[in-house]
Amino acid sequence: MQPSTLAKRGTLFLFLVVIGFYFYGLGHFPLLGPDEPRYAQVAREMFLRRDFVTPTLGGHVWFEKPALLYWMMMASYKLFGVSEWAARFPAALSGVLTVTAVFFIGRKAEQTYSAGRLAAYSFWSALATATSLGIIVFSRAASFDIILTMTITWALAFFIIYEFEENSSVRRRCLVGFYAFIGLALLAKGLVGLVIPVGVVGLYYLFRRRLPDRDALMSLFWGIPLALAVAAIWYAPVIWKHGWLFVDQFFVQQHFARYVTNKYRHPGPLYYYLIVIPLLALPWSVFLIEGIVSIRTWRWRLDDPLIDPINKLRLFVLAWLAVPLVFFSFSGSKLPGYILPVLPAVALMVGERLSRDKSDAGNSNWAIRATAAMFVVSASLTVAYASRTGNLPLRLALMIAVPLCVAGGFALLSTRWRPASILLIAGATLVVVLSVLIYAAPAFAELESTKHLIQLADARGYSKAAIYGLERGDRTPEFYAAGRLVYGADGEPILYEGPSQVIDESYTRGETFLVFVPLQELDQLTGSKSVQTDLLGTNGRVALVAVRAR
Repeated sequence: MQPSTLAKRGTLFLFLVVIGFYFYGLGHFPLLGPDEPRYAQVAREMFLRRDFVTPTLGGHVWFEKPALLYWMMMASYKLFGVSEWAARFPAALSGVLTVTAVFFIGRKAEQTYSAGRLAAYSFWSALATATSLGIIVFSRAASFDIILTMTITWALAFFIIYEFEENSSVRRRCLVGFYAFIGLALLAKGLVGLVIPVGVVGLYYLFRRRLPDRDALMSLFWGIPLALAVAAIWYAPVIWKHGWLFVDQFFVQQHFARYVTNKYRHPGPLYYYLIVIPLLALPWSVFLIEGIVSIRTWRWRLDDPLIDPINKLRLFVLAWLAVPLVFFSFSGSKLPGYILPVLPAVALMVGERLSRDKSDAGNSNWAIRATAAMFVVSASLTVAYASRTGNLPLRLALMIAVPLCVAGGFALLSTRWRPASILLIAGATLVVVLSVLIYAAPAFAELESTKHLIQLADARGYSKAAIYGLERGDRTPEFYAAGRLVYGADGEPILYEGPSQVIDESYTRGETFLVFVPLQELDQLTGSKSVQTDLLGTNGRVALVAVRAR
């Protein structure tokens, strides 16, 4: 079956699978880590107060991030009730919308480039986006990064469609969409929502060695005000209400200090994202490398009407890759999610490699063979690890290994069926992720979350007791025990520092309270003659203890 026929028949099926996959199991395990529970709780507090302006956490103003994710969560809470599923729904929706934006970029490129070389480009690019590990993972978490990725992707989609479009009315609407989504990107994660799309467009024209056309230049005079007007929906009232407090915490501390210093303890070397991007791009990392290698064969002089559209797209994708990579590589604070907006560009580059059929004389199968070999080796290592260590259930190891072996083996042995091999690679990726989600994630979540421990305490009659002394890396009690945490003068929960701290607090408070204690320090606290303790439960990492002074 030719790729174009496959695309026509498979696009609807692809999106049905993507929607089902992205929304399945969002509430399968508790909110995790330092970020998910805090973002979900901020949205819950705003939702309960019916306040669309001031983010708070534990009743204290919390200006770490802008409001778009909170608004989306509030709408989700209104529709579905307050739950893990509802908290993660906006991220999953943003993942699907990101895939959709990439699809529309590919479809416009197909329609513009009539030589047939980009047949099924939209299908393969959307498939690569939907099955990239980074998009999958961040679309299943209450995360600002996927919201930013979605808004930037739509902004840049409108711009590249503007570049391809000939109808003047449609071109103007595309520019409106470009600037409107920049405004939404500012609401998604702050100034980076302006820096990345404007930087990509600027570098794109630099690569082309020409100035923007008159319409694009003139649009700056109304487009930038439009973007700022969209962003002002939140920024104006929050600045009016909180003034310098907001400006200092949001712009000075969370933007400039985070970028130029290691204040928030997320350092990384200059080459950090050169390692992270291929990992987030799995299973398409080898195709990404193939695409980068092919840059040397590109025609950079855009003067051939048959070649011009595909090279426009290539230069735009290259600019999209380069700007976030360079910008975040020089940041003093580095996290994998920061670079997520680069993945749609990765998928567009990969999509061009996937859309080439066997008749393309310039195409080799080394990328698909290397990916297939990676699958087979990964399957073997998974089974060997499970057999030798016992740290991974053999059943789960086989559930991971079998689809990897099937897809990898088929792709290695059957070069005549390239589209089928690619589909099997994508399908195996989804099956492996589902297997981990269903059979491995709950056990991991039990270890990393305090939800079950708080439920045990509530069942034992401690539902009103204050909770004192959290761990630095675990903020799940901020959601599951909201309203009961003890906060310090800085508006942050008081962190656990050791048994002596808890004993001192018991005499200060004069009442029973709860504390999370690392297992290695549990005996020191329960063995103390200064306090009465009641061990309520453990998740294998920490114990929840009721404490009262004797």
